[in-house]
Amino acid sequence: MNDKKYEIELRPTTVADLDILFQFQLDHEGRHLAAFMSQDSTHKEAYLAKYTRLLNDPTVNNQTIIADSEIVGSIAKFVMEGDAEITYWIDRAFWGKGIATAALKNFLSLETTRPLFGRVAFDNLGSQKVMENCGFVKIGTDRGFANARQAEIEELIYRLDL
Repeated sequence: MNDKKYEIELRPTTVADLDILFQFQLDHEGRHLAAFMSQDSTHKEAYLAKYTRLLNDPTVNNQTIIADSEIVGSIAKFVMEGDAEITYWIDRAFWGKGIATAALKNFLSLETTRPLFGRVAFDNLGSQKVMENCGFVKIGTDRGFANARQAEIEELIYRLDL
């Protein structure tokens, strides 16, 4: 077992980061667990156009996750239907190493919008644990169409107030 402790940093995402972040989200297992993705998320031009636009949106806080000087993922706050929501993606090579939890804790000190919501696929146990470890409380469930699975699935809704 690898008990390596990573030094986690966040920095504002740049257009130069998007190629690497695009590659991470092509991972089949990661897509399955994330479940709720845009229909065209595997098309690089559409991905780059969407995220370049989001980098310039003042309501979105996009941060790149760095572990020991290597880009390993992204984390962001965005607004959907009036609610501030959190999303993150960690390269599968770095799953299970505490990076998502450390990154979310760091992010929560930068992003002070509250309440902050998170939505997690019912079977994404890793993300459920990350949310709970960072103080989010499960407040309900919803059903939605998961593009990555081409099916309607249950998602858990988490909320952070403090």
